[in-house]
Amino acid sequence: MFLHIGGDYSVAFADILSIHDYEKTVKNAANRDFLEKRRESIIDISDSEPKSIIVTPDKLYISAISTLTLKGRMEKWMK
Repeated sequence: MFLHIGGDYSVAFADILSIHDYEKTVKNAANRDFLEKRRESIIDISDSEPKSIIVTPDKLYISAISTLTLKGRMEKWMK
């Protein structure tokens, strides 16, 4: 199964390590350091205000879709 995370991007459920709220994540200094270290692997697909960060083994996706919506999409397909 794949999760549509915005734009033309979908990620396999099995590849998703975690999904985080963007606002809460960037407020924390340790998280900002993590993002800075992974800068080369960040793909920003948010055409507007970023709402979530999807972490996979090799990429970090910044999406305009909320964590709640992404969770709902995953739960819909996991039933």
